[in-house]
Amino acid sequence: MQQKMYQAEFPVKLVAAMAVLLSIIVLVSVNPSFAAADTKQAPVVGRASAVDHTEARIKELQGSLQISKDQEKLWDNLTVVMRENAKEMDVLAKDLRANTKPLNAMEQMKLHNKITEARLGQQNKLIPVFEELYASMSDKQKKITDTIFEKRPMKKHKKA
Repeated sequence: MQQKMYQAEFPVKLVAAMAVLLSIIVLVSVNPSFAAADTKQAPVVGRASAVDHTEARIKELQGSLQISKDQEKLWDNLTVVMRENAKEMDVLAKDLRANTKPLNAMEQMKLHNKITEARLGQQNKLIPVFEELYASMSDKQKKITDTIFEKRPMKKHKKA
């Protein structure tokens, strides 16, 4: 009985491990910034910087959220963090574009990890200041904010 369980368990673990490996390979190769290239990558034309995207997002949110005088300091704190995060991402993106040598699978995984860690660090800085602002919002503002986040659920920036 033990022998049969082991025999059934091994293929399941193997299939799961292969699925994870294939998922990583697909995710890494889908995003052109992670994909290895044999030649220099052509410059990306029309791609908005993270700073430009963030400035547009700040204006969009500011127009929608109806920030009160009492909330201005909290709003300013949030926009400072948003702008710092955007500048950090632009520097990281510039560094990634500067590296034109082909990357092997391990280097691609490490690069993906570096970007993920950067984004996580940015979220960790953003959440507390957003939480303060959100806590100060009226029910109407919270409803507007919730609706905005429902419509734009953590989707990736569109690339030109």
